[in-house]
Amino acid sequence: MPKIIGLTGGIGSGKTRVVKVFSDLGVPCYIADNAAKELMAKEASLIKQIKDLFGAKAYNTQGLNRAYIGAIVFSDPQKLQALNAIVHPAVAKDFSLWLALQKAPYVIKEVAILFETGGYKAVDQTLLITAPKEVRLQRAMQRDQVAKEVILARMNHQWEDEQRIPLADHIINNDIWEETLKEIKRLHTYFLSLSLH
Repeated sequence: MPKIIGLTGGIGSGKTRVVKVFSDLGVPCYIADNAAKELMAKEASLIKQIKDLFGAKAYNTQGLNRAYIGAIVFSDPQKLQALNAIVHPAVAKDFSLWLALQKAPYVIKEVAILFETGGYKAVDQTLLITAPKEVRLQRAMQRDQVAKEVILARMNHQWEDEQRIPLADHIINNDIWEETLKEIKRLHTYFLSLSLH
């Protein structure tokens, strides 16, 4: 069974870019957010539960009405909790099925809220991607083309790096990309060595 490296980081920390490098190195990568979106779009029992929770407007002709659901869950912690209670078990099951097919020495499981949900207890090692808050803010505003307030509201729903750092086995400060690349390659060698033990 491959070792599972749980990769996480706040909004705008550059998780996606880091995961792409691991993927280019031949490491199988599972992106929990993407899996969740896919499952919410095609899994009949999930669709029914989400409609029960948010009403018929939860889905439109394009599929999952993410803007509508997002507006609700970012202002209602109870609804967010209820949504997570529906989606997280489905993603966990999907990950198990995916993991069973992997032949690599280790895999990356990218989860935005790995520590917040306690999901870090189900992986072999954790890797936290950090960056200064201002940098993260600029990156996220650029990427999502939204106002600063929108990103700050999302950030408020996640832990601060100070809360994540004590739980992380490895940390990459993704401020200068050349340095980040060196760290990824160093960790890749280390993670490969784990499978020998």
